[in-house]
Amino acid sequence: MAEVTLTVPPLQLLLLCFTVLSLVSSEVFFEERFDDGWESRWVKSEWKRSEGKAGSFKHTAGKWAGDLDDKGIQTHPDAKHYAISAKIPEFSNKGRTLVFQYSIKFEQDIECGGGYMKLLSGYVNQKKFGGDTPYSLMFGPDICGTQTKKIHLILSYQGQNYPIKKDLQCETDKLTHVYTFILRPDASYSLLVDNRERESGSMYTDWDILPPRKIKDVNAKKPKDWDDREYIDDPNDVKPEGYDKIPAEIPDPKAKEPDDWDEDEDGKWKPPKKPNPKYKGPWKPKRIKNPNYQGKWKTPWIDNPEFEDDPDLYVMKPIKYVGIEVWQVKAGSVFDNILICDDPEYAKQVVEETWAKNKEAEKEAFEEAEKVRKAREEEEAQRAREEGERRRRDRGYDRRHRDRERYRDKYRRRRDYMDDYHDEL
Repeated sequence: MAEVTLTVPPLQLLLLCFTVLSLVSSEVFFEERFDDGWESRWVKSEWKRSEGKAGSFKHTAGKWAGDLDDKGIQTHPDAKHYAISAKIPEFSNKGRTLVFQYSIKFEQDIECGGGYMKLLSGYVNQKKFGGDTPYSLMFGPDICGTQTKKIHLILSYQGQNYPIKKDLQCETDKLTHVYTFILRPDASYSLLVDNRERESGSMYTDWDILPPRKIKDVNAKKPKDWDDREYIDDPNDVKPEGYDKIPAEIPDPKAKEPDDWDEDEDGKWKPPKKPNPKYKGPWKPKRIKNPNYQGKWKTPWIDNPEFEDDPDLYVMKPIKYVGIEVWQVKAGSVFDNILICDDPEYAKQVVEETWAKNKEAEKEAFEEAEKVRKAREEEEAQRAREEGERRRRDRGYDRRHRDRERYRDKYRRRRDYMDDYHDEL
């Protein structure tokens, strides 16, 4: 057999090696695609059960899906609290990037309810996991009416929860969307929706966890010699000779003395005046750029004496659990493809393998389901219209029947009266 030699250009070989090393060095702490056996990994909470307010989860791909075998867990029934959690190998994000990602599909007209997830630290009694259970991170969409359509991003620091200060809008259609939160060791973060960056920034600026590094100097005042005039009069511009003698109005040369004008009675006729086209108004020197312009004066920023840096600002308490804890007016949200790792590239790859390859098929399935739903609603509306028309006809028949009976009774009474009258005669 002839020997085959594969030649790879040096640059491509380097990139290939780098990719392999990246995959090897990355770590997946938890990945759940809800295959068969998922219930052995998750614990359904009994929180709110004694009050009759605890919901549950069913294993399904939903009403419309790009891949019917790609199942998640769906909230049901309506108007309940839904709580479920899974224990994961304990890990710390100290010195590494944290990636938290999952997909959710709001199949229902949710009206009001959450679709977020939580990462939890320390010991958690999973059977009692609920809204009061402390968490390290809460992330995901929340919809309520027309006003609240946001993405929660709440971080816990020294036992207190801090929501992000930015207004992050979530998706509101009935298709699957993937939410990804990336937190890095320099305290910078990125928020992705469907593998596209929606927001980015820093924990130092986008959360009110630490006092700001810089503050405005409230005692600063604008220097007296600060020149903030962007334009000035041209000192070399000279008023033209005789400029002030140009009248604002001149006699109208086209005006004519009226034929019936009488100087003895009306006085000497004078033509009316009109604006002088040569008059340019009071003279002003030209405006030029100020060569000494220093810009608009702004209050300077100074170091905040109350700021004390925490190099571990981004570090959460060691993560031990992941959970879903939401309340919904209408159930039907499908959670799926949960991932916790330290490699944003692997997270993107998962999105491509799951959501991206199925999104067009899911959209087609949804559109077909919408056609069926609208056709069914139209049939029901038509039946309702026909039933209403039948009832109106029946009411009309009954009314005519009653009128005829009243007429007959009246005729019989009159006939009986006439018979009695004739008998008396």
